[in-house]
Amino acid sequence: MSWTSLPLVAFDLETTGTDIESDRIVTSAVVAVDPDGRLPKPRTWLLDPGVLIPQQASAIHGISTEHARGHGMQAAPAIEEITSAVAEVLNSGTPLVVMNARYDLSLLDRECRRHGIKPLGDRLRGKTSPVIDPLILDKHVDRYRKGSRNLQALCEHYGVTLDDAHNAVADAVAAACAARSMGVKHAVIGALAPADLHDLQVRAAAEQAASLQKYLRRTSDPKATVESAWPVVPYVG
Repeated sequence: MSWTSLPLVAFDLETTGTDIESDRIVTSAVVAVDPDGRLPKPRTWLLDPGVLIPQQASAIHGISTEHARGHGMQAAPAIEEITSAVAEVLNSGTPLVVMNARYDLSLLDRECRRHGIKPLGDRLRGKTSPVIDPLILDKHVDRYRKGSRNLQALCEHYGVTLDDAHNAVADAVAAACAARSMGVKHAVIGALAPADLHDLQVRAAAEQAASLQKYLRRTSDPKATVESAWPVVPYVG
C-alpha cells in the first residue's frame, strides 16, 4: 500500500522571521490528516516568544506582540510540548509532513537549545518515521517548472484548497494534502516505501542545494554557500 493511502501527521510553525538561529516560534500545529477526508485532529499552540514580533511577521500570520503576550503560553513549556508531540509522531511510524522541513525542524531545534530543553533529535529512538517535505519532493519530480514553489503555489498546482494561508493548522493540512496529491500524480515517489522516500529526500535536498550554490557562484556571489543538510541543519553552537 502506498504512503499516499495512509494517515499522515503534519507539522507547521509560524514565527518571528526566517532565521533559524535567531527567530522564535509564535504559533505551531501538529495535525493528524486522514486519507478519507475526515476533519483533521489538530493540536495547536500560541506562544509568547519573549521578543517583539516584527510588524512584517505580524502582517503575515496575524499575531501581534500584544496578542502573544496577552494570550500565549510562556515559550519554554510550549516548546517542550511541541517537541514532545513531534517526537511522538516520529517514533510512532506515521509519516510527518513538514513544508520546508529544513526551516521548521531546525528552528524547533534551536528553540530547544535556547531554553535548555532536550532537542528533538535526542528524543528519537531506533528507526523513526519518515519526514515528507513537499518542497523538496516537488523540486525533485518537476525540476524545471518555472514560478514559485511556496505552499500556496504548490496547492494551486496540485489542486489543493488553502483558504487561510499562514494559519498553522491550515498550512499543515494543506501541506499534507499537497504531499498526498503529489505522490498520487508522480508514481516515482508515490510507490516508494516511506523509509526509501525519506532517504531520497536527503539525497535530493543535497543535490538541489549544490545546484543552487553553483548557480549563485556563477551569477552573483563567487563565495555563496547553500546548506545541504535535510531535514535538520546541524547545530554548530
